Amino acid sequence: MAQKSKEASKTAKPSAKAAKGSKNPRKTRRPIWRQIARIAVSVLLVMILLPLLWIASYRIINPPTNYYMLSEAWRLGGIEREWRDLEEMSAHLPEAAMAAEDSGFCAHFGLDFEAIERALEANKSGKRLRGGSTITQQVAKNAFLWPKRSWTRKGLEAGFAVMIEVMWPKSRIIEIYLNIAEFDEGVFGVQAASQHYFGKDAAKLTRIEASRLAAILPDPKGRSASRPGNWTRSRAASIAKGAATLRGEGRSDCISIASKA
Repeated sequence: MAQKSKEASKTAKPSAKAAKGSKNPRKTRRPIWRQIARIAVSVLLVMILLPLLWIASYRIINPPTNYYMLSEAWRLGGIEREWRDLEEMSAHLPEAAMAAEDSGFCAHFGLDFEAIERALEANKSGKRLRGGSTITQQVAKNAFLWPKRSWTRKGLEAGFAVMIEVMWPKSRIIEIYLNIAEFDEGVFGVQAASQHYFGKDAAKLTRIEASRLAAILPDPKGRSASRPGNWTRSRAASIAKGAATLRGEGRSDCISIASKA
């Protein structure tokens, strides 16, 4: 009897293995739509994570270059640029930039909807075209995107601006802005601009010199900070007054550096 039971168990084992091997392969294969969905989700995650990592890295790493600098360096055979930390430049520079480009810089979260609405109204009425971009949006464009205007770029610019505001302090945003803005053909950043126009270090700029640099930003290739025309002089004087107002009202307090000029 014991021998018969052993023989029965031996014969039962192969039948169990055969049963396992006889499973329908179609049941274990994933549907094609699930595979496509997994690939799509993976691609989406990469598209989200890469920009986040790129933005996060610039909080501690100074942007080495950008699309526009590379294109200008190729076209001109080289560019002028030298990085300066915020503490190494005159406090008049960030104040002038805010007064000229974005007086609500310390208050908004990357997008200034009132400025955008005013810009749209001005453009509809046929006045001089205005972009309504904040300094943060300009940093998003200059550091990560491309200069040519399009709805795609504007949409990405807004998204990058919000992420920048989440990841960087205001002082870092203005620091990068002042170091990558174009001030003349092939001249990028306030240090190169200070040497180019005034023959001095960015730390030694006076309020009016800083205001003149800010005044030429909308058209750096068509205006000069060292040989200003009537419009640039008037605009610089207005910017200097605006910077003083921002400081007096505490609206530039998010940039906490003492004036060195």
